[in-house]
Amino acid sequence: MAPPSTSLIELPDLRLDDASALLAHDGKSSQPQRDESPTEYLQRVIDSLCELSLKDPLTGLGNRRHFHAALERQIETVARSGESVLLLMLDIDHFKNINDTHGHLAGDHVLRVIAHCLAGCVRPVDTVARYGGEEFAIILPNCRPLFGLALAERIRRTVAGLSVPISPLLSLQATISIGGAYAPEWVRSTTELWIERADNQLYRAKSNGRNQACIDQPQELSVSAEEKGLLFSHLAVDNANPFESGPGNVINRVNA
Repeated sequence: MAPPSTSLIELPDLRLDDASALLAHDGKSSQPQRDESPTEYLQRVIDSLCELSLKDPLTGLGNRRHFHAALERQIETVARSGESVLLLMLDIDHFKNINDTHGHLAGDHVLRVIAHCLAGCVRPVDTVARYGGEEFAIILPNCRPLFGLALAERIRRTVAGLSVPISPLLSLQATISIGGAYAPEWVRSTTELWIERADNQLYRAKSNGRNQACIDQPQELSVSAEEKGLLFSHLAVDNANPFESGPGNVINRVNA
């Protein structure tokens, strides 16, 4: 059955109080504008609620739902194009001590400051999300393995250099540990496996003393370009080199 036309819906009949309260708390207008039709107004409310559902309310970063959706998209990109994509998992060191010593309001302020710092360390194309608690995640597409560790170290040093004011007489400093992993090239992996590999590197960084970055470098193919051509030539179309005409499709068929 087709959904009812919005022209048949009377706005006063809709229970929008909760939606309006949520949007107002996020600083968004939930009132109909003078030049808006009922359909345009409802679409704006729906779009705003969808955006709100993907945002962490404390830090303003993407939440875990947004993070997983972005990670799924990158897996598809890597499987099709072999692009180098780096996933970083970041954890604030000794964050429980901050909460226990200075209170949860101070801890929340530290989270917001570090979140803002992380967002400023990356490109617009990158995804920064609050994964949960004091843990964050960053997805970096088109990040060559040669630069992955240097980038993670730059982020770590930037956070370590922050001074977070808690009161007029007190400022705190915090450090982060970082674990990273590249998505397997030309392979349609899973978000669970990718996160697990990055988490293993995060555990390694924390076990080695914290305030450091550990990156799981991608495995490189050990065959030459000529050997690749011989290996996949029988799958190529119109006698074209498979690594020139469509590597993502060829590799996926081989790995299936």
